[in-house]
Amino acid sequence: MDFTDENAWQSICAAIRRPVGEFQVHVDFISDPTFEGIGADGLLSLIPKKYGHSFIFAVDHRALSRPDHPILVMDLYEERGRTFRVIPSEMWGVENNVSIANMDFAEFADSADPDGIFRGFPES
Repeated sequence: MDFTDENAWQSICAAIRRPVGEFQVHVDFISDPTFEGIGADGLLSLIPKKYGHSFIFAVDHRALSRPDHPILVMDLYEERGRTFRVIPSEMWGVENNVSIANMDFAEFADSADPDGIFRGFPES
């Protein structure tokens, strides 16, 4: 994880909190410098197998440094350790649907763009 740019962190938090229509994402924000430099594998090793959630979001250097702030999403249940990224304006869909098992983690991961970032489902 990366704690080098407080302004980018605050900007990402504000973007996440911003409702999209009637929808909003329900997350807890944790800013703990003890996670500095820990990558996805290291983070996964810190999370118990029987954790109370099936996935997590994490803000790392890539999320802080890119203008679209692609936030890491990690599966903790079905395919433990599988990841994709999501832009803040689409986090609500991931969180709302995966949390209530309306959709699976894989449905979002498989719908990510070739660069591994989920930017929403294509309109039909």
